[in-house]
Amino acid sequence: MLTRRHALTLGAAALSLGMVGEGAAHEQGVAPPEAGLLPMEPRLVTLDAGVPAGEIHVVPDRFELYWTMPDAQAWLYKIRVGREGLYESGRFYVGAKKEWPSWTPTPDMIAREPEKYEQHKDGMEGGPNNPLGARALYLFQEGRGDTFLRIHGTNDPSTIGRAVSNGCAGLTNDHIRHLYDRVPLESTVFLYPKTNADTVTES
Repeated sequence: MLTRRHALTLGAAALSLGMVGEGAAHEQGVAPPEAGLLPMEPRLVTLDAGVPAGEIHVVPDRFELYWTMPDAQAWLYKIRVGREGLYESGRFYVGAKKEWPSWTPTPDMIAREPEKYEQHKDGMEGGPNNPLGARALYLFQEGRGDTFLRIHGTNDPSTIGRAVSNGCAGLTNDHIRHLYDRVPLESTVFLYPKTNADTVTES
């Protein structure tokens, strides 16, 4: 969880990225989507201000993930995020990458919804029905190691644009394949705070 000081710092960074406010990121070669419609494919966008290349930026209130590139360019993906009380903001790095990863629900997930997760307490092999989908990026933090947060695929595109997960960021399986091949290990990941007050705590 970020302190308020960190949240303000990241909020300023989001503004400099051109990620906050309508029309901040300019799409290349495509018309902007109509209000309420999600783009069905990753979009190449130009950011309002240059940021370091090779970073992931997740903006939960817009259900958007950006993979930054040189010359203020970025790939934009529509995503789903963690539901109320389960989204965690902060700075992370990609500590592992896996294709068709196996999955085991955390003890907290089993405690919250035993009827849904107890049956999988011993884990599930990777495959089309696995909740992590086709690919997963594992988010780590310095001094903490594996956070159990992931950026991963889903075979349920109806969840994109919604806060429905147990904390992870989700893309369609096609989109996570597109992102996965571009993101090397150790890449920095920023999960920005939600605008509601319970996403930050006072330092």
